[in-house]
Amino acid sequence: MGAMGDNSGDEYVSVGAIPPPRIDNFKKVSLLPLVFLIFYEVSGGPFGVKDTVGAAGPLLALLGFLIFPFIWSIPEALITAEMGTMFPENSGYVVWVSITLGPYWGFQQGWVKWLSGIIDNALYPALFLDYLKSAIPALGIGLPRILAVLALTVVLTYMNYRGLTIVGWLAVLLGILSILPFVVMGLVAIPKLEPSRWLEVNLHDVDWNLYLNTLFWNLNYWDSISTLVGEVDNPKRTLPNALLYALIFVVLGYFFPLLIGTGAVPVNRELWTDGYFLDIAKIIGGVWLRWWIQGASAVSNMGMFVAEMSSDSFQLLGMAERGMLPEFFSKRSRYGTPLIGILFSASGVFLLSWLSFQEIVAAENFLYCFGMILEFIAFVWLRVKHPTLYRPYKIPGGIVGAILLCIPPTILICTVLALSTLKVFLVSIVAVMIGLVMQPCLKYVEKKRWIKFSTNSNLPVLTGTLMPQ
Repeated sequence: MGAMGDNSGDEYVSVGAIPPPRIDNFKKVSLLPLVFLIFYEVSGGPFGVKDTVGAAGPLLALLGFLIFPFIWSIPEALITAEMGTMFPENSGYVVWVSITLGPYWGFQQGWVKWLSGIIDNALYPALFLDYLKSAIPALGIGLPRILAVLALTVVLTYMNYRGLTIVGWLAVLLGILSILPFVVMGLVAIPKLEPSRWLEVNLHDVDWNLYLNTLFWNLNYWDSISTLVGEVDNPKRTLPNALLYALIFVVLGYFFPLLIGTGAVPVNRELWTDGYFLDIAKIIGGVWLRWWIQGASAVSNMGMFVAEMSSDSFQLLGMAERGMLPEFFSKRSRYGTPLIGILFSASGVFLLSWLSFQEIVAAENFLYCFGMILEFIAFVWLRVKHPTLYRPYKIPGGIVGAILLCIPPTILICTVLALSTLKVFLVSIVAVMIGLVMQPCLKYVEKKRWIKFSTNSNLPVLTGTLMPQ
């Protein structure tokens, strides 16, 4: 992806050149931590792939993690690289939509994306405890579980409070710990592999809703890193490279453990549920490998939580710097982190942590799809209306290429939405409607001066020829 980003001939004539990220006392995030932050935003390891085998069998599961990235992950990562380097600030995809469709729809983008991220993050403390309850059964139900979720949320939230660079290097450490046991399991499993198992398929017995939602959940959220671009060192170069390396890392991190799990053990689709990789590890290597995988699963959920929390909280800070949220959201702690954004995001996580895994996946996918439609519109609109804008990283192909790039993921979005259950549809529509009402209410509060709103003077003004007339 880095080779495509040379586009130094254009000028940002409409609103003036985007200034470099402001210099402050807070250390910026470098390439390696950014790769692992993206890894945890998107993946965190192969622990969520189980339902693809249960829903569709080994062949479709393996093909899904090879083909799906070309339909969804690569287009989304490319768009994030182009748009994120054009607008290197913490409002991320919010400013992409605001600059094309106006601040009202920019706010809607921010609302559904933030809510989607919070719903997603509510999953990880519960999954962490699910992997520990076999050793500590009391964590499975009741008050002990509730207290454990609260305590874990507080501890991981504190890590976010202490600084994004700490979170980034923590993600590197946790990423290595999460993937290493699967490398060992792959080496141990080589003599036991039977390639014929990979070809098992029954097209008459496929749960397409579960299959597509699981693939979508495991391979989306590439754009979440855009809300941290303002904290990245030299983002115009670092962001595209980090997305490329993370894309390779994520796909390999899914495909090879899935190859091992379906090839080294006789396939029984009904067994491919929560925690089945633990059973596979025990069969392949013994109890020691099972415990290692269990530990890796736990730390993976910690990594996903802190990465998602970072994006969610810095997004609120970015929106406040654009005057979309009250000014107090833009205040930073002494570590440079958005304290109010972190507290709001952590509260939302705890309140939603009672939802089930499949309800969380389906609900967040629906809201995420709504936000992605707005992103695709913004991306194509800028290409059509302002082809000469300065793009530090530019996807080749011109306007036609931009449109063609968005067609496969748009078809996928329509499919995911069409397969949604009535319950998920109704809950998601209510969530969207809350955002539609919330923005005018906030503008009214700002007009009455009940709460202070302000715009960061270091950011470019989103007015003039870029805004739709």
